[in-house]
Amino acid sequence: MCRYFLQLSFTGDNYHGWQVQNNARSVQQTLNTALSTILGEPILTTGAGRTDAGVHATEFYAHFNCETSALALQIDKLLYRLNVLLPIDIAIQKIIPVAATAHSRFDALSRTYNYVINRTKDPFQQQRAYYLHGNLDVALMNEAAALLFEYTDFSCFSKSKTQVKTNNCTITAAKWTEQHHNLVFSITANRFLRNMVRAIVGTLIEVGKKQISLAQFKQIIEAKNRSNAGLSVPAHGLYLAKIEYPYL
Repeated sequence: MCRYFLQLSFTGDNYHGWQVQNNARSVQQTLNTALSTILGEPILTTGAGRTDAGVHATEFYAHFNCETSALALQIDKLLYRLNVLLPIDIAIQKIIPVAATAHSRFDALSRTYNYVINRTKDPFQQQRAYYLHGNLDVALMNEAAALLFEYTDFSCFSKSKTQVKTNNCTITAAKWTEQHHNLVFSITANRFLRNMVRAIVGTLIEVGKKQISLAQFKQIIEAKNRSNAGLSVPAHGLYLAKIEYPYL
């Protein structure tokens, strides 16, 4: 068996997240079906992680095994045929032969997410950014974001009753930037908990609205209780933007 990485992007409007779901459309199942049809054998992809319903990805990786070698596979031809067969909201950028032990999920060194807030109502961003009216203190939000580097246990931002061994994550970047009419939060970590980014953004918005102080933001993290943190912001403003691997 030969192993290949796929680099892809997708918009999440029409999917119930990445992972195969019973009685719901997913990016993974759509990709599995397309690959199986073209290659003439059952193909099961493994993704770099899960994305919730409505979440987008500007860079996502998945791997799959097949019986055809890289030489015989005709990668350029497969890339073209995949993009023809797949719906318009999923695009494959690269197909990369990798070692048989390479793993799209477990080998990832870091992931970067962007959350986009639209400050001016824009019908073209209705499902691409979270429209939020009102004043925000962006400098204060960045002060709060910098406090994330002081912690590793982010239980307060995790969806409850998830089956993970630890809620520890190492955050290496977290910053708000103003881009035209948008406010973009970018965060990088070695791993993320379920719903973590959307919960962090929701809590930072409360800081920006001066509903909670920096001291209270620290107390929320230290309490390790999800109910103390802010509401999760809508999924349609969230983008998986980058995944780093040691060999790509």
